[in-house]
Amino acid sequence: MNEASMTLFPFTKIVGQKEMKTALLLNIIDPGIGGVLIKGNKGTAKSTAVRSMAQFMPPRRVVEGCRFGCSYDGNGGFCPECSEKLKNGSILTWKTVPTKIVELPLNATEDRVSGTLDLEHILESGRRRFEPGILALANGNVLYVDEINLLDDHIIDLLLDSAAMGRNYVEREGISFSHPSKFILVGTMNPEEGDLRPQLLDRFGLSVEVEEEYHINSRMEVIKRRMEYEADPEKYIEGCKDELDELQERICGARKRVHEISVDDDAIRNAAKISSHFKMEGHRADLTLIRASRALAALKEKDSMSKEDFIEVSPMVLTHRLKKNAFEKASLSIDEVRRCLNKS
Repeated sequence: MNEASMTLFPFTKIVGQKEMKTALLLNIIDPGIGGVLIKGNKGTAKSTAVRSMAQFMPPRRVVEGCRFGCSYDGNGGFCPECSEKLKNGSILTWKTVPTKIVELPLNATEDRVSGTLDLEHILESGRRRFEPGILALANGNVLYVDEINLLDDHIIDLLLDSAAMGRNYVEREGISFSHPSKFILVGTMNPEEGDLRPQLLDRFGLSVEVEEEYHINSRMEVIKRRMEYEADPEKYIEGCKDELDELQERICGARKRVHEISVDDDAIRNAAKISSHFKMEGHRADLTLIRASRALAALKEKDSMSKEDFIEVSPMVLTHRLKKNAFEKASLSIDEVRRCLNKS
């Protein structure tokens, strides 16, 4: 656990909100799922859950001294600077760093997000140099955007394109540059403040809607835990260390296991049945159903996917992709998914 996360309320102590926590864990296990959009009113632990992920996410190996956070194993390719070193025969060294939550401010400009020319370096040396932006800082980490529905559409497009391609491409002022930018995109929003365009919603792998807890016993438990935490945050977090270490071990095991789970014809048929039944456009939903179900099976320490895995992830994958009328809330029936899969 890194120092920055030592004062955060622990992920494992968040009461309820199982679907939200599962969606976040599935993306850590397989970032190829495509991120998650979390909708909910204020006070539903959205930001707390996202920020506290830093307490248990496994560390990673990066190229030492790289300004773009290149993965040492070359996953996603190298930046031009690391590629140039390799071309010249240099040996890249590595170091272990914690996985971070990188937050994107709502007022971030395109230059701040994608990077820009280092004018000071140009004036001093006469040579052009690229100054990394937030997409470089996010490489290998989680990129978190609170109130993402209030972000400019062209910035959201930029984030989603980089998340999908795993690289940030910049064409500006006579300079062409690209660097790895593989990250898990997590957005949170309050639906009362407006929604995202359907085209943008579809680009998120998963979407969950968290609701206020009205059950008296659950509300009491939330209050008890919060008051105990606020009395002595460090002591409270220290008491959760074993839980957080166990969760990190589960994730590490699931990451190793997930790609060993075969995607057979039965799994593909399950995804196709569900997507066809709910009239999903394109094949993004089918692919995400398979990835999410496989990650869930890995999290459960299973060797193969089952229909129950597909049933459990279906609301997260499909709800934000369902066609609905204006002001109508999309919903998906688990029983309908089960009936669909059980048809011959």
